[in-house]
Amino acid sequence: MSGHSTYEPSIGLTRWLDARLPIIRLLHDAGVSYPVPRNLNYMWTFGGILSMMLAVQIITGIVLAMHYTPEASMAFSSVEHIMRDVNYGWMLRYLHANGASMFFIAVYTHMFRGLYYGSYKAPREVLWILGVIIFLLMMATGFMGYVLPWGQMSFWGATVITNLFSAIPVVGSAVTNWLWGGYSVDNPTLNRFFSLHYLLPFMIAAVVILHIWALHVVGQNNPSGVEVKDFDKDTVPFTPYATVKDGFAIVVFLIFFSWFAFYVPNYLGHPDNYIPANPLVTPAHIVPEWYYLPFYAILRAIPSKLGGVIAMFSAIIVLAFLPWLDTSKVKAATFRPIYRMFFWVFVLVSLGLGYIGSQAPTDGTTLVGRLFTIYYFAHFLVVLPLLGLFEKTKPLPASIADAVLAKNAATGRA
Repeated sequence: MSGHSTYEPSIGLTRWLDARLPIIRLLHDAGVSYPVPRNLNYMWTFGGILSMMLAVQIITGIVLAMHYTPEASMAFSSVEHIMRDVNYGWMLRYLHANGASMFFIAVYTHMFRGLYYGSYKAPREVLWILGVIIFLLMMATGFMGYVLPWGQMSFWGATVITNLFSAIPVVGSAVTNWLWGGYSVDNPTLNRFFSLHYLLPFMIAAVVILHIWALHVVGQNNPSGVEVKDFDKDTVPFTPYATVKDGFAIVVFLIFFSWFAFYVPNYLGHPDNYIPANPLVTPAHIVPEWYYLPFYAILRAIPSKLGGVIAMFSAIIVLAFLPWLDTSKVKAATFRPIYRMFFWVFVLVSLGLGYIGSQAPTDGTTLVGRLFTIYYFAHFLVVLPLLGLFEKTKPLPASIADAVLAKNAATGRA
């Protein structure tokens, strides 16, 4: 997609390095001259925002790990020590804790944009699957990080979620005991989760590199869903056109992030997690972090423990098969009026699942949760395959340049 390299070393040192390790050429080709569709909008800035948030999480996590004690009798106190005694420890912890929420806000926006514009379709299947793997790793990393403060919600959340693995036939008990490091959630569990929470972000970074590599091979999708036909007319260089837009979006997102971190740092948390873990006192209502709530609602919607576990993991895994479940040849919802309606229904159902997951289980919430769960899976397994066969789509523009000219004409731009 990037074509022939346009990088020319300008001084002797860069020429010498380029002949031995062309890293400057790689960075130039990937971040300066790389051609991007000229019609990208601000929904395409969340890739840059996510890269920035991953760096924030890794840097703040490394510094916090220098002061954290992964031992059951000291973990809670070590977090309080970070908050009260470490220079700017309160800021590091609030940036890290709220950074996880910001990370998921950005990734959910990124995913819904991909669903709306068909970014999972050929030739971007591998790119999409790598994104689903990143999402799974993020889910695991976030869960293990939530356990580390060793408050009431941390302890009981770990107890509930790890107990789910016991529903797996044959090996369930062995897997659960390995996660626990014994026969209940205790100090060995905390040690395991700390080790994995420290390791997984670097695994995420490695898959992100593959994700970006795959993106540069097949090129970016765009709002019209039309592939690049003429590089001169359909594309612009990544720098300055995309970098300026990404930079502005990152600044706006950082303002949003800073408002949470500095003004309402505990808004997205749970007050019970400021109570030290107590195995003898169960919280009245055990809930995970907000970004797990839709999947928690799916888990609770199924009466069978094993069935709930299968449904919860299937709700994520089904995303990996999306390139083959959606049978339509048209990518963008802009040209698919019926799909656009079903897409917004799916968004509302996903938000509804999140709300149901946050509520105490009653007959009413359980019923609504089951209905939403049925629609969630029906969207992927029934609606998308059938729409591709029967939906009448709008005519596509001949090229990206034509789409841009048509939009400019419609808005009265020169």
